[in-house]
Amino acid sequence: MADGVNKVILVGNLGKDPELGYTQGGTARCRFPLATGETFNSKTGEKQERTEWHNIVVWGKQGETVGKYLSKGRQVYLEGSLRTRSWDDEKTGQKKYMTEVNAQKIIFLGGKGDGGQSGGGGHGGSAPASNGFDSKDQHRDEMMGGSFGDDDDIPF
Repeated sequence: MADGVNKVILVGNLGKDPELGYTQGGTARCRFPLATGETFNSKTGEKQERTEWHNIVVWGKQGETVGKYLSKGRQVYLEGSLRTRSWDDEKTGQKKYMTEVNAQKIIFLGGKGDGGQSGGGGHGGSAPASNGFDSKDQHRDEMMGGSFGDDDDIPF
């Protein structure tokens, strides 16, 4: 079978505080729900809003950083891939499935209740910066592959 592409890019807000745990082997695993939203016009021309919820998993050192510095309401940019896991429900015996985004890169953006702080989680290590969100923030620009001006300049 030929190689395929399994790539997810999301910008959204944490639905609750991250839950940091560790596997039996000692690897950090951080989980949280992420909300993304869209606005569209209905057939009747009314403005509608829709929120989509995504289950996010972050592993290793980056997972520890996410668990330490992120909280409910914070906005993040993330890149990852979809993974579906299954297990047998203990009560019913039925097989259950869950699709998650296995995040490999996370960049902390401004967000609800954080004073607009931004910082780097994409490289798996530093604390959020003390300055406000600034489109010229050097670390964010490096992680995003360059600086962006107006929203019209963003390639997606």
